[in-house]
Amino acid sequence: MKKIKVAHIITRMIIGGAQENTLYTVEGLMSMPDYEVTLISGPTYGPEGSLVDQIIAKNIKMIVVPTLRRNINPLYDSIAFFHLLAILRREGFDIVHTHSSKAGILGRLAARCAKIKTIIHTIHGLPFHPYESWARNTIYKHCERWVARFTDVIITVCNAMIKQAVDAHIAPEGKFKTVYSGLDIESFILSHDEEACALRKKWGIPDDGIVIGKVARLFHLKGHTYLLDAAKIIIDKSPKTYFVFVGGGILERSLKAKAQRLGIANHIIFTALIQPEEIPLYLQAFDIVVHVSLREGLPRVVPQAFLSDRPVVAYDIDGARDVIDDGVNGFLVAPQQIEALAKQLLLLVNLPSLRRQFSKNGKQKAVALFSKEKMVHDIDNVYKRCLS
Repeated sequence: MKKIKVAHIITRMIIGGAQENTLYTVEGLMSMPDYEVTLISGPTYGPEGSLVDQIIAKNIKMIVVPTLRRNINPLYDSIAFFHLLAILRREGFDIVHTHSSKAGILGRLAARCAKIKTIIHTIHGLPFHPYESWARNTIYKHCERWVARFTDVIITVCNAMIKQAVDAHIAPEGKFKTVYSGLDIESFILSHDEEACALRKKWGIPDDGIVIGKVARLFHLKGHTYLLDAAKIIIDKSPKTYFVFVGGGILERSLKAKAQRLGIANHIIFTALIQPEEIPLYLQAFDIVVHVSLREGLPRVVPQAFLSDRPVVAYDIDGARDVIDDGVNGFLVAPQQIEALAKQLLLLVNLPSLRRQFSKNGKQKAVALFSKEKMVHDIDNVYKRCLS
């Protein structure tokens, strides 16, 4: 039986939610007898770390397009388009599935010109948002509307993305389909108690200390500065509380300087970059997980925390509401609100029984919705419907 040839196109394979999601999808489809899968990416570089070694280890066919870059560059983008077009014409794919904004626009346009039968796109996070300039938002919206016309299905990682895209007139609601991000559930459920205790001792956390952890790149719009302001309030009222920032990035120096100015540097731990396989251990070393990004598709760390039996406090943006039921498995706080954030975190710091109840409720929801097997199954269904 002839296999269905699928190309997944993404800008780069750094350590990040969209990239891990794409890797799980490619790996899952490869395990099925129906598919032959190729991953097409731009060069992977940057302080976020790389998934390329995992791609090589899993024997995934990967084609690198050197000029497919994240930043807008008319010359590079034009070359990348023609390179993609040549690859798609040569390989004769049945399905082209693009990810994120730049690869989504160039990849779908190339697929259209190559007369690919089925074109799918996944929105991991919309390129237009309130923190971007009006000019860029206008360009992004026009481009997304244009390529949406010849996209068969637009997958979103959360329901909130559908509403935002429809409100921006990207495409009619019927063209969208939510497929929640997939996670390696077993790796988070597996107990790491001994290693987690050792990690807390390495950080200098006392036996009666409470650890609030955030997992995110130290980049703009990730909300670390708001969390530091909230941490000052919390530490003044509960000196046994410590904050751990997991991730690397360009803001590390400025965030450390701010912690010093606030007089809380001894309660703030920066771990630098860690590998994806280490995240379950780190989450189990926390007592509470906090997510304060100002822009996100589906915040993967939230279901990851639930699977690790940890409650979450998050800013109420994008897909957070898809995962967190306010007051049931965590708390949702209005974006950029510092005192409200501190208040809800303090409540969990002071009430272990509430932490346990939230964790139990969150785990039930995460297990039901966020397995990588379910994600691949749902994507397989999308493909089969499009091809039928």
